[in-house]
Amino acid sequence: MSFIVQEMPKAGDVVVVGLSGGVDSSVAACLLRDRGCKVIGVTMSMWSGDYPQFESESKLHGSCYDPNENEDIEQCRKFCEENNFEYFVIDVKSEYEKFVLEYFKNEYRSGRTPNPCIQCNRFVKFGALIEGVKKLGIKFDYFCTGHYAKIVKSDEGIFESDLRPFQIGCATDGVKDQAYFLYRLPSEVLEKVRFPLSELTKQQVFSYAKEHGLFSADKEESQDFIPQQYFDILFSDKPSVKGDIINLDGKKLGTHRGIEHYTIGQRRGLGVSANKPLYVHSIDAKNNLVVLSESDDLERSFLIADDWVFAGDVKVSKPFRAKVKIRLASKPVDATIEPYENAEQQAFIGQPYKVVFDTPQKAIAPGQSVVAYIDNVIVAGGVIC
Repeated sequence: MSFIVQEMPKAGDVVVVGLSGGVDSSVAACLLRDRGCKVIGVTMSMWSGDYPQFESESKLHGSCYDPNENEDIEQCRKFCEENNFEYFVIDVKSEYEKFVLEYFKNEYRSGRTPNPCIQCNRFVKFGALIEGVKKLGIKFDYFCTGHYAKIVKSDEGIFESDLRPFQIGCATDGVKDQAYFLYRLPSEVLEKVRFPLSELTKQQVFSYAKEHGLFSADKEESQDFIPQQYFDILFSDKPSVKGDIINLDGKKLGTHRGIEHYTIGQRRGLGVSANKPLYVHSIDAKNNLVVLSESDDLERSFLIADDWVFAGDVKVSKPFRAKVKIRLASKPVDATIEPYENAEQQAFIGQPYKVVFDTPQKAIAPGQSVVAYIDNVIVAGGVIC
C-alpha cells in the first residue's frame, strides 16, 4: 500500500487546539498561529470531587491521571491570553469517569491490564471534547493536538477494496510516536483532525519552545503512569481481596494484595523470595490467583484478540501480513493475522482474530491492544483476550 500524508491547516482556517499545559500542545498551537490560522484553545476538565486533589510527592506530572488539573487549566488560560487565543474549558467529567476511570478499575479487577489512554482518546479527547466544542456553537475547520502521529489516506484503496479512509500513520520521531494510542479513532473523526508535530522530533519541539519563550519549555514532561497514591485512591471504593501467589505447578509461593495490583510480566513488588527472577505469568481472576514463572515461560507464539476495528470499517475475512505491536513500548514485529474460528463457543466481542508471530513474544497481557501496521500506517487493532 502507499499512503498520502494529509495537508496541514492553511492560513485563514479556524483550528481548535486541545491544550494540556505541556510543551507539545503549546508548540502545536503556536505553529498553527505561525501558519496564519485562527487558534482557539480548549482544555478538558475531567476530575470530579469524587477523586480528591492532593499534593504529589513526585515532581513528575502525571498526565491525565493526575487529579490536580486546576494548575494546568490556569497555565493554559494564561498561555492563550499571552497569545491572543480564545480559550474555553470543556467539562468532560462524566465521560472521563465512565470510559476511563471505571473501565480502568473494572479491567484490573478482572485480572486484565487496561490501556486507559486508548479509551480516553476514543471517547474523551476526540469524542466528548469535540462534542463539547460543538455544543458551545464554535465553528472550526480542524481539531488539532500535540500528538506525535500523522493523518494519511491510501491512494489505491485498502484490503483489496476501493475504500480510502483517513488513517493514522506513525510520526517522524519514532521514539515519541503515539500512533498506537490512536488506533481506535474512526475515519469520520480523523477527517477533521491534524497533528502539527507529525514531522518534528521532540528536540525540535523543545527548541521551538525555548526560542519563543514558552513557559512549557521548562515544564516537566507528563508521564503516562499511575503514581501509587493515585492508584490507591482510585481503588478505595472497595477493599482489595487477598489471595495466593502460586507457580505453574500450583505450589503456593506467597500471598498477593489483590489482583488489581498486578499485571502480566511484572517483576518488582511481588513480595516473594526465589533463587531466580520470577514474573507474573498470568492472573486467574475466577480463583483469585496470581501465577508466577521464570522469564522463558512468558513467551507466546500467538494471541487471540477481539473487539477489532479496521480502517474504514473494512471487513477482512482472509489472513494478511502486518507489523504488530502488543504495547506502546514494544517494537513492531512481523505477524500473520487471520480470523479465529471460535470452536469452543467462547464469549467474544465481534469477530475474533488470531495473531501469529514470526518470533515468539513475551508478557502478552490480556486487556492491552494489539495494533497492526502496514507501511507504518495503522490498518487494524483489537483487544488481547
